[in-house]
Amino acid sequence: MSHILSLVTFLPLVGAAVLLAVRMAGKSDASVAPAARRIAFVTTLITLAVSILLVARFDASNAAYQFVEHYQWFAGAAYHMGVDGISILFVLLTAFLLPLCILASWTTIKDRVADYMIAFLVLETLVIGVFTSLDLFLFYIFFEGTLVPMFLIIGIWGGQNRIYAAYKFFLYTLLGSVLMLLAMLWMAAEAGTTSIPLLKEYAFSPAVQPLLWLAFFASFAVKMPMWPVHTWLPDAHVQAPTAGSVILAGILLKLGGYGFLLFNLPMFPQASEMFRPLVFALSAIAIVYTSLVAFRQTDIKKLIAYSSVAHMGFVTMGIFAGNDQGVQGAVFQMLSHGLISGALFLCVGVVYDRMHTREIAFYGGLTSKMPWFAAIFLMFTMANVGLPGTSGFIGEILSLTAVYEVSTWTALFAASGVIFSAVYALTLYRNVMFGEITNPALKTITDIDRRELIVFVPLIVGTLWLGVYPAAVLDLTSTSVEALTAGFRAAIGG
Repeated sequence: MSHILSLVTFLPLVGAAVLLAVRMAGKSDASVAPAARRIAFVTTLITLAVSILLVARFDASNAAYQFVEHYQWFAGAAYHMGVDGISILFVLLTAFLLPLCILASWTTIKDRVADYMIAFLVLETLVIGVFTSLDLFLFYIFFEGTLVPMFLIIGIWGGQNRIYAAYKFFLYTLLGSVLMLLAMLWMAAEAGTTSIPLLKEYAFSPAVQPLLWLAFFASFAVKMPMWPVHTWLPDAHVQAPTAGSVILAGILLKLGGYGFLLFNLPMFPQASEMFRPLVFALSAIAIVYTSLVAFRQTDIKKLIAYSSVAHMGFVTMGIFAGNDQGVQGAVFQMLSHGLISGALFLCVGVVYDRMHTREIAFYGGLTSKMPWFAAIFLMFTMANVGLPGTSGFIGEILSLTAVYEVSTWTALFAASGVIFSAVYALTLYRNVMFGEITNPALKTITDIDRRELIVFVPLIVGTLWLGVYPAAVLDLTSTSVEALTAGFRAAIGG
């Protein structure tokens, strides 16, 4: 299958087109809704099956891009697709989370169901496109394109303050990306190509590297998000519907980390080394500061959103450590966070669907009424803290050991963040799940049903399996990571 990448990228778009046709043919939204749910679910399952086939056929011992497709497009730009050991896992993560999002929205989304499903399928195509693009402008089109469906998902199906959150999300991420586009135009003119593999080999002058690095950093730092440009994230999460939060935390935040690995580190190595202290400082502040802010939150979603910013601090720290362990740890942490934070937002969705509030003070003593939910929520809380045996531990420990080699102080601050994360996560669990039920409204609350359990099971299996057997990821990524770090070290003379 020579076009398997195009297939996995555009399959969701085909599903969205079918859905659109069904919607146009239907008399009312309510009559189309059951078919819309089924079409969207089947489309995402087929995309997942193709992405599993993609991973099965991938040769982990080869550092070069595989399944490459290359066709000239316009003005020097090309339709150029390919995956390496790093990007293929993000394709799989996206394909894995989308069916769960569709299932999670099965009963909760009642208005404009077909439009909602179309938005998610279009978003899936655009996100997978980011991870498979090997052309500058193709990458930019997909990267910016992700903003539109997410903006609609938050702005139409979000909470009370959704318009403000949607605009804040859109403007923050767009402003950073304008600088990136300017840098891309300059690079294409300078190097005479828009091919990302060729640009990685092109030696940009050390004089211009810092400017180019900062232009890309502005875009990806907002996307991650890094402190202090993180303020859009808690607002977006709180207002987004449950499945929107899962995609936002599980996949869209990873675009920033992936961007650093694709552009900043290999293309501007001297600048990466020069700005390393800055990244370390911002990462350490993010880990400590946002953990303390998370502790003071009264809204469950907001707490988990701040925890995401803290966990992404480990990712940026690991990437710019510039050694094998650091990059491996960063990739692992991103995949692990995709599963764990996605699951935590789904946990919030479970209680929100029943009680229509996210205030921590409203809950308490849920364990007696929801034993199954209590067990699942505890498992993901522990994974979020980084308990050994869960995937959260592996990513954090690899990043910390890698940073320790480069900057002891940064590692020390980051390690304190692990303790802070335990403080806010366990306090949240205690306040929501333990004690007596004092709120009479909670007397009738029911435990998770079969559909909700089906959503959680793959996430539980994934989190525990990667925690016990990390080689599943590390073996796939090792060759690509070694090639990346070797190039970086050679460029900086280390």
